Amino acid sequence: MAALIKASQNAEYPADIRLVISNRPKAPGLQKADAMGVKAICINHCNFETRAEFEAELDTFLRTHGIEFIACAGFMRVLGAAFVRAWAGKLINIHPSLLPKYKGLHTHQRAIEAGDEEHGCTVHWVNEGVDEGKIIAQSRLKISKADTPETLTKRVQALEHSLYPEALAKAVTLA
Repeated sequence: MAALIKASQNAEYPADIRLVISNRPKAPGLQKADAMGVKAICINHCNFETRAEFEAELDTFLRTHGIEFIACAGFMRVLGAAFVRAWAGKLINIHPSLLPKYKGLHTHQRAIEAGDEEHGCTVHWVNEGVDEGKIIAQSRLKISKADTPETLTKRVQALEHSLYPEALAKAVTLA
């Protein structure tokens, strides 16, 4: 998220990051966004009876604030089919694996346990499946024999910080 905000501060960048939303009140990204001059709010999913009610509020808030494109970064909640369809072609996500490998959680540990030689991250269009959307961009690195899930996490996050701004720029020009 911070990498996207920083990239958007360049006047020539094709996306304007105007709003950061979390569904968790204590998400560190809220304070980071605020410190970087971007409006940051929480729409706590625990305050809603159903996923549909939460997503309706999220959709209304986004549209009320003139948001045209969504770049998920650390939003660890699967979005429902109706929300995804409403934002089709304007909703991307970054995932810490080389999709289609290792959808879901614990990707770094799974790559190490499988004996993979390389790992990385993927930016993809969000569709109704979990981590199944069309790939926009990927970045790779070699897995070291000394890597642990923690060290691999840090190394992949460094890739994410350069890949995501590039992929977002590409995606908004395609939308």
